[in-house]
Amino acid sequence: MTGAIIGDIVGSRFEFDNHKSKDFTLFTPECFFTDDTVMTLAVANALNKYVAITDLEGFKQTLIKSMHEVGTHYPDSGYGGRFYGWIMNKRTEPYNSFGNGSAMRVSPVSWYAKSLEEAEILAKTTAEVTHDHPEGIKGAVSVAGAIYLARTGHTMDEIKEYVSRFYKIDFTLDEIRPTYGFYETCQESVPQAFEAFFESSDFEDAIRNAISIGGDSDTIAAITGSVAEAYYGICDKLKETAVSYLDERLLKIYHDFNNKMEVK
Repeated sequence: MTGAIIGDIVGSRFEFDNHKSKDFTLFTPECFFTDDTVMTLAVANALNKYVAITDLEGFKQTLIKSMHEVGTHYPDSGYGGRFYGWIMNKRTEPYNSFGNGSAMRVSPVSWYAKSLEEAEILAKTTAEVTHDHPEGIKGAVSVAGAIYLARTGHTMDEIKEYVSRFYKIDFTLDEIRPTYGFYETCQESVPQAFEAFFESSDFEDAIRNAISIGGDSDTIAAITGSVAEAYYGICDKLKETAVSYLDERLLKIYHDFNNKMEVK
């Protein structure tokens, strides 16, 4: 989950001012948390209420309530148009979205889950409350599964094989960087986020890869960061810098979840 938050904050200043290079300062005063962090922590907040989840419909209602309660405090965090209406009007029905929001907020379930199957089921559930289109669900499930495999010691090749069940990634970052544009759909940003991880040598390199292709920089970096954290780990300095951007409300959710999951 911390990896998603770092990716979001680092990418925040590049979302509408793309930087197609790996040469940049990670954190600056212009960085800030966006809806990616807010919704990731809203998912964590819902999971904080459970020792075990046996009623998926009940969990959906808890999650919807958490997303509303947390999300309405940050109306200017960068929500997409339809999601903004869903949050601010406290709607409860999904709207068939295949936006990348389902994939950027899913990381907490992979730390909560006790198996790959549970991670996939919970990911599907967290997507369905808004992003119930098959592509929206696929984005969330693939990211959650990759994170779970990464955090349970699987190799890069094993994670690639798993991801290939969902997406055909037949490009390199160098190939797409010159022309890659701004896409907010799962199918046009999740594979790119995976490739940024696959081409990385460590956590920071993964974030730099994600930023370097442009596009929806904060969300791509959040997705890449969520997998990279589970695979490489994150140094304390990066964690401390990232959480310094959070306010007290979000910081409490963050610490409560990490303490519950015993994530260091």
